[in-house]
Amino acid sequence: MTNEESYVDHGELMKLARSFEQHSYDLESHLRKFTAETGEEAISDGFGVLTESEEVTSAYIDYSADVASAMKAVYTHLDAIGAALKEVTKNTEANDENVGALFGNRAGGDR
Repeated sequence: MTNEESYVDHGELMKLARSFEQHSYDLESHLRKFTAETGEEAISDGFGVLTESEEVTSAYIDYSADVASAMKAVYTHLDAIGAALKEVTKNTEANDENVGALFGNRAGGDR
């Protein structure tokens, strides 16, 4: 392939998009489990209600919330990448078909 030539393997691009979406789904599942095990209720139950434990409980709850927020940002970003790759695939397929039709190939730009 030369620098003037471009080719997109639609199947591989869709496989990559699904991979990003699967990683996003897996991370979201882990986040649900993490939140259930480290959420405010679980932490409060674990540390009890002693006045000495209030500071530790508060710090742990804040840390858990920060981790959950970061994990959510990552899985949301991974999902957005997967969606963008699917959109690129859809657009390149349409473009290939249009270019193919322009040059007389009614079936599109199959390679």
